[in-house]
Amino acid sequence: MITCFIRYEIDPFKADAFTEYARAWGQAIPRCGADLIGYYAPHEGSSTLAYGVYNIQNLAEYEAYRERLRNDPQGRANYEFARREQFIRREDRVFLRLASAPHGELIKP
Repeated sequence: MITCFIRYEIDPFKADAFTEYARAWGQAIPRCGADLIGYYAPHEGSSTLAYGVYNIQNLAEYEAYRERLRNDPQGRANYEFARREQFIRREDRVFLRLASAPHGELIKP
Protein backbone atom coordinates (compact mmCIF):
# COMPACT_ATOMS: atom_id res chain seq x y z
CA MET A 1 0.00 0.00 0.00
CA ILE A 2 1.22 3.49 -0.86
CA THR A 3 -0.21 6.87 0.05
CA CYS A 4 -0.46 9.74 -2.41
CA PHE A 5 -0.01 13.18 -0.88
CA ILE A 6 -1.08 16.02 -3.17
CA ARG A 7 0.11 19.47 -2.18
CA TYR A 8 -1.83 22.34 -3.71
CA GLU A 9 -0.94 25.99 -3.83
CA ILE A 10 -4.30 27.72 -4.17
CA ASP A 11 -5.51 31.26 -4.72
CA PRO A 12 -6.44 32.43 -1.20
CA PHE A 13 -9.33 34.46 -2.60
CA LYS A 14 -10.82 31.30 -4.16
CA ALA A 15 -10.71 28.97 -1.15
CA ASP A 16 -14.45 28.31 -1.48
CA ALA A 17 -13.87 27.01 -5.00
CA PHE A 18 -11.21 24.63 -3.66
CA THR A 19 -13.70 23.37 -1.05
CA GLU A 20 -16.23 22.67 -3.81
CA TYR A 21 -13.50 20.85 -5.77
CA ALA A 22 -12.55 18.80 -2.71
CA ARG A 23 -16.15 17.76 -2.03
CA ALA A 24 -16.53 16.53 -5.60
CA TRP A 25 -13.38 14.41 -5.24
CA GLY A 26 -14.87 13.09 -2.00
CA GLN A 27 -17.43 11.30 -4.16
CA ALA A 28 -15.45 10.50 -7.32
CA ILE A 29 -12.18 9.20 -5.85
CA PRO A 30 -13.66 6.32 -3.81
CA ARG A 31 -15.97 5.40 -6.69
CA CYS A 32 -12.94 5.12 -8.99
CA GLY A 33 -11.01 2.82 -6.66
CA ALA A 34 -8.76 4.77 -4.28
CA ASP A 35 -9.09 4.82 -0.48
CA LEU A 36 -9.61 8.54 0.14
CA ILE A 37 -8.29 9.81 3.45
CA GLY A 38 -9.39 13.36 2.72
CA TYR A 39 -8.89 16.79 1.25
CA TYR A 40 -7.72 19.55 3.55
CA ALA A 41 -8.28 23.27 3.00
CA PRO A 42 -6.51 26.16 4.75
CA HIS A 43 -7.76 26.94 8.24
CA GLU A 44 -5.00 28.64 10.24
CA GLY A 45 -1.55 29.74 9.15
CA SER A 46 -0.97 29.64 5.41
CA SER A 47 -3.97 30.61 3.33
CA THR A 48 -2.48 29.13 0.15
CA LEU A 49 -1.67 25.51 1.06
CA ALA A 50 -4.15 22.67 0.74
CA TYR A 51 -3.75 18.88 0.58
CA GLY A 52 -5.38 15.76 -0.78
CA VAL A 53 -4.45 12.32 0.62
CA TYR A 54 -5.44 8.83 -0.47
CA ASN A 55 -4.18 5.25 -0.38
CA ILE A 56 -3.72 3.02 -3.40
CA GLN A 57 -2.36 -0.51 -3.68
CA ASN A 58 0.63 0.25 -5.97
CA LEU A 59 1.68 2.42 -8.90
CA ALA A 60 0.15 0.07 -11.48
CA GLU A 61 -3.22 0.35 -9.70
CA TYR A 62 -2.69 4.13 -9.52
CA GLU A 63 -2.44 4.31 -13.32
CA ALA A 64 -5.66 2.28 -13.73
CA TYR A 65 -7.39 4.44 -11.10
CA ARG A 66 -6.33 7.66 -12.88
CA GLU A 67 -7.79 6.33 -16.14
CA ARG A 68 -11.10 5.54 -14.39
CA LEU A 69 -11.09 9.03 -12.86
CA ARG A 70 -10.53 10.64 -16.28
CA ASN A 71 -13.51 8.68 -17.65
CA ASP A 72 -15.79 9.36 -14.69
CA PRO A 73 -18.38 12.09 -15.47
CA GLN A 74 -17.93 13.79 -12.10
CA GLY A 75 -14.14 13.49 -12.40
CA ARG A 76 -14.15 15.09 -15.85
CA ALA A 77 -16.45 17.86 -14.61
CA ASN A 78 -14.17 18.53 -11.65
CA TYR A 79 -11.05 18.75 -13.82
CA GLU A 80 -12.92 21.21 -16.05
CA PHE A 81 -14.12 23.21 -13.02
CA ALA A 82 -10.52 23.61 -11.79
CA ARG A 83 -9.32 24.62 -15.25
CA ARG A 84 -12.11 27.13 -15.72
CA GLU A 85 -11.95 28.72 -12.24
CA GLN A 86 -8.13 28.65 -11.97
CA PHE A 87 -8.02 28.43 -8.17
CA ILE A 88 -5.10 25.97 -8.23
CA ARG A 89 -1.80 27.72 -8.81
CA ARG A 90 0.39 24.65 -8.39
CA GLU A 91 -0.06 20.95 -7.71
CA ASP A 92 2.62 18.48 -6.59
CA ARG A 93 2.20 14.83 -5.66
CA VAL A 94 4.41 12.37 -3.89
CA PHE A 95 3.89 8.69 -3.06
CA LEU A 96 5.01 7.47 0.35
CA ARG A 97 4.78 4.21 2.28
CA LEU A 98 3.84 3.96 5.96
CA ALA A 99 7.01 3.35 7.96
CA SER A 100 5.78 3.72 11.56
CA ALA A 101 3.33 0.79 11.80
CA PRO A 102 2.31 -0.96 13.91
CA HIS A 103 1.23 1.96 16.07
CA GLY A 104 0.76 1.82 19.81
CA GLU A 105 -2.58 2.17 21.53
CA LEU A 106 -3.90 5.72 21.90
CA ILE A 107 -3.97 6.70 25.57
CA LYS A 108 -6.05 9.74 26.42
CA PRO A 109 -4.99 11.75 29.50
